[in-house]
Amino acid sequence: MDVPDFDPNGVLPAGDYALTVEELKHSRLVLGPGPPKDHPTWDAAWRLELVENFSVLYGQLVSIGITEVFIDGSFVECKDHPNDIDGYFSCDLMRLATGTLTRELNLLDPHKVWTWDPASRKPFKGYPKKQLPMWHQYRVELYPHCGLPSGIQDQHGNDLEFPAAFRQRRSDGLQKGIVRIGGH
Repeated sequence: MDVPDFDPNGVLPAGDYALTVEELKHSRLVLGPGPPKDHPTWDAAWRLELVENFSVLYGQLVSIGITEVFIDGSFVECKDHPNDIDGYFSCDLMRLATGTLTRELNLLDPHKVWTWDPASRKPFKGYPKKQLPMWHQYRVELYPHCGLPSGIQDQHGNDLEFPAAFRQRRSDGLQKGIVRIGGH
């Protein structure tokens, strides 16, 4: 299994593409959109490192019963050196609201990076926005989705939930593909 070629806009064609973590490691999202001679600046080593980091967090989610995670951002675009992996996972609102989700995940993570508290964000040299602890440790940001707005708006100013927000480009609303990690 692999994802399709990038479209002329440099994004995956609209749709959901299911991969396991192992399939992701061997996909064109890591190895490149074509022969290395045609894409000499494609940073496959960095992309593989991002997937390895993501796999740590994904493993923690699976350990507490969350098995489908969606990844997006510059990692799933035709960008030689993406900044990170962005994504979301579905979870129960009460598990999130009571802090149970955060506690369960931080019991598994040696760096205790699982938080979405805006006060936990710290600056990183050269980046305009402050980043979550998981980004600083893993260069991955995974957000819980439980039916609430994501804080991302469409081009008309409407609040979007993660499924809609992650399936379009923020700059122009262009529909794009997303990768679902989990069992097929």
